Amino acid sequence: MRVQTPRLELRCIDDELGERLADLAARGIHDPATMPFALPWTDVEPPQLQRNTVQFYWHCRATWSPEEWHLPMAVLVDGEVVGSTGLTATSFPVLREFETGSWLGRAHQGRGIGTEMRRATLHLGFAGLGALAARTGAFTDNPASLGVTRRLGYEPVGRRSRVRRGEPAETLEFRMTRERWEATVRRDDVVLHGVEPCLELFGLDG
Repeated sequence: MRVQTPRLELRCIDDELGERLADLAARGIHDPATMPFALPWTDVEPPQLQRNTVQFYWHCRATWSPEEWHLPMAVLVDGEVVGSTGLTATSFPVLREFETGSWLGRAHQGRGIGTEMRRATLHLGFAGLGALAARTGAFTDNPASLGVTRRLGYEPVGRRSRVRRGEPAETLEFRMTRERWEATVRRDDVVLHGVEPCLELFGLDG
């Protein structure tokens, strides 16, 4: 299963892509003084960081069910792995809602890739899987992620307190409906490959 845009491609993560993503993460995702993730997985030193990263991808495969799944995908630009994006859902066949999350290697930030990969992720969820809504969130001190979310026109739905590095931190929460995506975000140059044969894994009819 793949998603293609004129600028990048999303691919399901096999072992080879998992290793490339692990090495990319070890080279740095963010300033160590900050933490954009609720689970501070990037605080771990190499080579344990690489081991944990690959094991996470294995875990996503091993625990998959139509009722609860996490689909991480590698983001490639001209064949180079630049980051990862993911869709997560619980009770998707009933609720038809998913949540997104992503990261980019530091060398690839500030080039508009984050916005393009979010568009591709939303296209997979809405056009490929028939979702009715998408959710996302970010800490209030993560302007890059919040900028992508606001640029694409998500609707703010509230705030949430979470524990980050043992301290309370606040996130801003957002939601996008299928109707809003169709009207303001959808593009005709995003192409899906191999989605239909996978629909049963999401509890959907082909």
